[in-house]
Amino acid sequence: MIAPKKVVIVGGGSAGWMAAAYLDAALNTPDLRVADITLVESPDVPRIGVGEATIPSINHVLAVIGLDETEFLERVDGTFKHAIKYVNWLDGNGEAYYHAFGRRRTEPLDVSAENWLKSDRSLPFSETISAQPAICEQFIGPKALPGSPGQLEFTYAFHMNALKFADYLCEVATGRGVRHHLDHLTNVEMTEAGDIAAINTRDGLRLDADLFIDCTGFGALLIEKQLGVEWVDCSQWLLSDRAVTIQVPYETHYPGYVRPNTLATAVDAGWIWEIPLQNRRAWGYVHSSQFLGEDAAERELREFVGPIADGLDARFVPFKVGYRAKAWVRNCVAIGLSAGFIEPLESTGLYLSDLATVMLSEHFPLHGEMEPLAFRYNRIIADRFHEILDFINLHYCLTRREDNDYWREIRRPERMHDRVRAKLEFWRTKAPSMPDFEDAWFTGQPEAPLPTGGLPGDHRPPIDTAGVFGLSSYEAILYGMDFLREECDRWYGKDRPPSRVLEPVAQRVAAARQHLPRHDEWLRRVCGMPDYGAL
Repeated sequence: MIAPKKVVIVGGGSAGWMAAAYLDAALNTPDLRVADITLVESPDVPRIGVGEATIPSINHVLAVIGLDETEFLERVDGTFKHAIKYVNWLDGNGEAYYHAFGRRRTEPLDVSAENWLKSDRSLPFSETISAQPAICEQFIGPKALPGSPGQLEFTYAFHMNALKFADYLCEVATGRGVRHHLDHLTNVEMTEAGDIAAINTRDGLRLDADLFIDCTGFGALLIEKQLGVEWVDCSQWLLSDRAVTIQVPYETHYPGYVRPNTLATAVDAGWIWEIPLQNRRAWGYVHSSQFLGEDAAERELREFVGPIADGLDARFVPFKVGYRAKAWVRNCVAIGLSAGFIEPLESTGLYLSDLATVMLSEHFPLHGEMEPLAFRYNRIIADRFHEILDFINLHYCLTRREDNDYWREIRRPERMHDRVRAKLEFWRTKAPSMPDFEDAWFTGQPEAPLPTGGLPGDHRPPIDTAGVFGLSSYEAILYGMDFLREECDRWYGKDRPPSRVLEPVAQRVAAARQHLPRHDEWLRRVCGMPDYGAL
C-alpha cells in the first residue's frame, strides 16, 4: 500500500476550503486515500468575503464535492444567476445588454450572428439568440419547482455569501477527514534543495508535507515571501484597484423581487455591481484610486443606492490586478488571490480558485515527480489568466464614453492589450466565428513568451484558449457594445430589415413564462426564504 501524499493548505477562506474539499473528494475514496490533507488558517486574519457571484463552472465543483444543491443554497443564502446585465457601458445614457449563460445555435451552420449584423439592430443581439434576457427582465428563475411536469431548465450559476460558503465547505471537508487548525504561521523550514520542508505555528505545531498550497491571499506567505516568485502587474490594462461595498438587508428594504442576474452599471470612475442574495442585496463600486478618493467613492455609491443605504456601514476592499509568474514552484502551489486576481467584472474570482483546484487534482503528484506536472499546470493557469485579462479588457476598450478623465483614460490606445487589438483588427475584416477560438492566434499579436513556462525552454506566447470565454461570450460583449456598426453600414447598406428573435428562442421564453416560477417564489418554496413582501 502506497502512503498518501501529505498536503498542507495554508489559509482558509473560499479558496482554501474549496481546495481542501475538492481535492479530498476528487482524490480520496473510502477504500483508498491518496491525499492526507491539513488546513491551517489564522483566526485573526480578516476574511475578504467578496466574490459572491459565480459562473456555471461552479456546478462541476459542487457536484464533485457532493453537495446537495438545495442544501447549498440554504447554507450560503444563495440565489440563481442567468446572466450579467451591463448598463451604461457604451455611451452612459442608460443603454443595456446581457451576457447570458446560454444561447440558441442554429444547425448545421449557425448564421444567427450574421443575420443580426445584416439587420437594423432594432433588438439587442442577446435578446435574439437567448431566452435568458427576457426571463431576467421578468425575474423568472432558471428551474421549475420540484415535481413540476416538463422540468424546463436553463444554464445557471449562483450568487452566494462567500463567507458562509467557506464555512460550509469547512464543515463538509472536516467531516470527511480533512484536519483543521486555527493557528498562526510563524516560520517556514526549507530543504537544502529549496523545497518547503515544513511550517511552524505559534502554538508549537510543526507540519511537514509533500505539497504545500498557498491560500494566504495577496500576502502570498509561501509563494512570494518564501519562494520569491514575482507578481506580474496588469494594471496597465485594467485601472481599478479597490471596491467599496454596502449591503442592504431585506428587513430594511425589500424591492419586491430577487433579481436572477448580476447587474453591472458603469459610473464615473468604474462600475457598480448589484448582487441579490436570499436575505440582502449587495452593492459594490469597483473603481480606480487614481481618479477617485475613498470619501468620494463612498459618497457616489450611497447616492447610487439611495436612502436605503443611510446608516449602513461601507467597507473598502483594496486589490491588485495581476498574476503570479508561476503558480506552482517546487512543492508549493498558489491558489486564490496569492496566485492572481482579475477584477470581478465577469465573476471570475471564485472561478480562478475552482479552476486551480480542478487542475491540481488532474496534475496531482501521485508518483513523486513534480516538475513535468508543474510545467503543464503553470501553462494551463497562465493561459487562462491571459484569456480572462483579455476578455475583461475588451469591455472597456469598446466604450464610447468620454464624460470624464477616467473614461478618457480608458480609451487611450495603450490601455488596450495587444492581443485584444489583434483580435479586433481581424474581426473588422470578418465577424468572429468558431474557428477563431480553436487557434486564437492573429496577425499582429505580440510574440513575447509566457512569463510562466514552468520549465526552461517554453517560449511560446500566451494564447486565448477559450476555456471559459469563447465565441458566445465575445459575441455578447462585442455586439452589446455596438461593434461593427460602421462596417455593417458599409457591407450591407443602411437600409436593413428589422432584427428578429429566433423562433426557438421565442418558444423558450413562452415556455418559461408558463412553466417556471418567479425566482423569489422558487426560493421561498424550495429553500424556505422568508416572504419579505408579507412582513
